[in-house]
Amino acid sequence: MRPAFWNKKKVLITGHTGFKGSWLSLWLQSAGCEVIGYSLPPPTSPSLLEAAQVDRGMTSTIDDVRDLEKLKATVEKVKPEIVFHLAAQSLVHYAYRNPIETYTTNVIGTLNVLECVRESESVKVLVCVTSDKCYENKEWLWGYRETDSLGGYDPYSSSKACAELIVSTYRHSFFSGNGRNGSSPAVATARAGNVIGGGDWTQDRLIPDIMRAFLKNETAIIRAPRSTRPWQHVLDSLNGYLQLAQHLWEKGSTFAQAWNFGPHPNDVKSVSWIVDYLSTHWGNGAGWESDPNQHPHESRELRLDASKANNLLGWGPLLDLPRSLNWTIEWYQAYQRNENIRRLTQDQIERYQDIEDK
Repeated sequence: MRPAFWNKKKVLITGHTGFKGSWLSLWLQSAGCEVIGYSLPPPTSPSLLEAAQVDRGMTSTIDDVRDLEKLKATVEKVKPEIVFHLAAQSLVHYAYRNPIETYTTNVIGTLNVLECVRESESVKVLVCVTSDKCYENKEWLWGYRETDSLGGYDPYSSSKACAELIVSTYRHSFFSGNGRNGSSPAVATARAGNVIGGGDWTQDRLIPDIMRAFLKNETAIIRAPRSTRPWQHVLDSLNGYLQLAQHLWEKGSTFAQAWNFGPHPNDVKSVSWIVDYLSTHWGNGAGWESDPNQHPHESRELRLDASKANNLLGWGPLLDLPRSLNWTIEWYQAYQRNENIRRLTQDQIERYQDIEDK
């Protein structure tokens, strides 16, 4: 991302209290943005929002993206130029237990954001973040491309495919994609891989489950050790969203499409590889074992092809998987020592920016 581009921009982030949203809020604050957040309260306790005092440098509105009138009032009041829509129900297992909440949040919530942007005179760019799970998963050993079929065998994946379809419909029906030049906003979707990093405390997600166990000196219990996922650090995915927003601002409809942001192919690893690496580098006798219980269906193979973003946006992951995991360990061990988490998180953002600037 180019900090100079973001200086003094007015940016609305839905879902700013979540893991990705908190990292994005801090990064944009450091770039000189006026950041406004709209979200439900933090979904976990502890949370990155609280640990890093993320809302200290921004305007934070606590409300539900499913409430169209309140969301509309916020957009009309703050008049953002750029919107990142991250608010979502993001858990596969939770979605099995709560399908209606999952669909209303991920589908109706996205629809409400699109309606607010459609009626706004200030918004020039909208980036809707969906998921790599929006594809119809055929257990391929190669990466899905943006032109592959959407689908979903579980409620979460299906809800994200639905969100993609709604964005596509609004883009073709209402948005010409040249908002900066006086017409309607430029709107794109972003599909990232399994994002990791410090400050994620979400239940039923691999890295947080492992970190909670290690922080308590307990053995980590792992559901699907043979499953593979496209692992990437949260800053790599956010850098993709930021670069996409810059291109939408500067070049409009040319980039108003769907985009994958995934790791290098060598960083697509099995769950067992991840937990072995974390156990070894955490130290203190950390270990894991397989969970013998039955669990709802999850795809075993999932890979993304990010060549489109590589070639057209000039984006690529800057942190390989070992460094991503090392930064993650660094964060949680600093948290364990009660260090200044806001300063540590900002330091990792600065280190990432230094890598990009080289």
